[in-house]
Amino acid sequence: MAGPSRCSVSAAFREHLRRLGLQDFPCGLGSWNKSRFDARTSPRGGRLGLGADPAGQEEAVPLGEESPEALMELLSDRHSPWALPPDCSPQDQHLREMAVLTPQLVCGSNVFQVFRSLRIVGKGVEEVDEGLLQLQQLEELTLSANQISRITSANLPRALKVLELCCNAVADLQDLCAQPPPELQHLGLGYNRLCGPSQDKYLTADFWPNLVSLDLSFNNFTDLLGLVSQLSSLQKLRVLVLQGNPLALIPTYRGLLVDSLPKLSILDDIHIGPDERHQFHGLARQPELIRSEARVVVSIGEIKGVPDPSAQQQLEVGSEAPVITYSYCVTYEFAEGEEIEDGSSTEVTKIHQHPVVATLDVDSSARDARETKGQQEPAAMEEPKAHSAKVFVTPGKPWADTIDCSYKKEHTAKDLVGLKSYLASGTIVSVIEEKVLSWPVDADPEENAVTKGKARRGLQKDSAMVPVPRDKQKKKKEEKPCELRSDPPIRRTLGTGRVTLEMLLATEDLVATVCDFGILITEQPLQLPSLEEKDRKKGKDKSKKPKAERESQASQKTTASAKGKRKNKDSAELEEGRGLQPVPLSVQFQMQLLRWPSAAGTQSQESVAMAVGKTQ
Repeated sequence: MAGPSRCSVSAAFREHLRRLGLQDFPCGLGSWNKSRFDARTSPRGGRLGLGADPAGQEEAVPLGEESPEALMELLSDRHSPWALPPDCSPQDQHLREMAVLTPQLVCGSNVFQVFRSLRIVGKGVEEVDEGLLQLQQLEELTLSANQISRITSANLPRALKVLELCCNAVADLQDLCAQPPPELQHLGLGYNRLCGPSQDKYLTADFWPNLVSLDLSFNNFTDLLGLVSQLSSLQKLRVLVLQGNPLALIPTYRGLLVDSLPKLSILDDIHIGPDERHQFHGLARQPELIRSEARVVVSIGEIKGVPDPSAQQQLEVGSEAPVITYSYCVTYEFAEGEEIEDGSSTEVTKIHQHPVVATLDVDSSARDARETKGQQEPAAMEEPKAHSAKVFVTPGKPWADTIDCSYKKEHTAKDLVGLKSYLASGTIVSVIEEKVLSWPVDADPEENAVTKGKARRGLQKDSAMVPVPRDKQKKKKEEKPCELRSDPPIRRTLGTGRVTLEMLLATEDLVATVCDFGILITEQPLQLPSLEEKDRKKGKDKSKKPKAERESQASQKTTASAKGKRKNKDSAELEEGRGLQPVPLSVQFQMQLLRWPSAAGTQSQESVAMAVGKTQ
């Protein structure tokens, strides 16, 4: 049994014409308008043009037919069952009007000569077939959001000036460049699977001599110098979009393009002014400054909303009670494959991350960071896969109403493809509580037995030795510090959430946010027995007093207790009314992609740097 045929452009076009209903009422030729186009009965001999005024024929409409005005009203009235959907293109509406006023122009193969622009978006098209050549007058072709992986340029109309293929699966330009349309002015290849340097050679004036606008955004081009050298041959290029590629994360990316392409007017939807050209003048002649790496600064500021741990501790009486210490830190993920600086106090944990879910192993050490130093840079992939990331941990801080982490770290990423995948997925930020129990160290029984045996033998040998006074022995014991044995730390995640970083793949340089994890609901600790309950319990053991004396004392205590309770209740209600609302758990998080600031953005860059410094 043969497999399902691939959906082609011509098949999608025919389906589009069928849905327009150009041959069905109220369009086309039929009993509703046949007399108007019958050469023997029509006063105009069937030559009613699109610009003609059909009002003069209103009196001559035979019984059972509709006037052109009535038919046009059926198309324009939004309540009509023959009206087009609100999102239809102006060209579709124009075709419907033509089918009412001059149906001969859109009848049969004549309709192919009418089209100047064709837009087929999100129809599952996989193939650009030769049927498209019937549209000889086609100048604009939009095939966005389909499933096209290869394009045969021989099947494209030669008059084509605009070709938009955004959001497809194009991974190779070889077939497209075999016989490209000679007059093409705009080529849109954004959000595809192109990766350099194998595809760079197809982006030259040899294939696109009249290209004015080129969109290569959100692909996987990595060789900045190689791509620039090819694009420099496009003398008519004025608009270029490269944002979202791994090479756009390089700090000198914009400066090199501005200096290397002097005729370029717009880069990544931002106009290039004379001041910016002057600032980057001469950068193209210094290739040693163009390093294939990205620099990212992560800053973590204040943590708020952490419950006071002392309010939850159940204090125990006696020397066997542990000493409990709490500390708080923030963890975040960063792309694996970065260059780790020596001497960093940050704990690094290696994880294998899915684009949506990450698993954290907080007990790992910085050993994993050293292992990644010798890893080779992965080759560019056709499509980003699930990437690996490390978890970085800020130094632990004791509890406070506002815990100031004052954390800042610069990451240098060598794997640009992995960094792009990481930024597209976002990072996971968590607030971690670490609890450590420390216990007093008891003397070893075997060691005590040996010590006592030596002491006895010493007394037997030297009976004249004066024993050490007990008060001095006590002082020696007091001077000896109490040793504590700490249990392994108990870590608890108080809050975790994902921070979106996709803006850094566009033209934004900074993502600054406050991660809000909501109000923490803590378990209420067990209440210790009140003083009254203790007194009541002790009273049972005391000797019984005369009944009258007990009754008088009880009445006095009851009166005093009632007054005290009312006073305490009033003061508690007043205090509760004045109290602050619970503060949600939150942490300040910032990630900045370091770029060479443009002339227009120098001031904003300085203000950003000051803002980042204030949070530390």
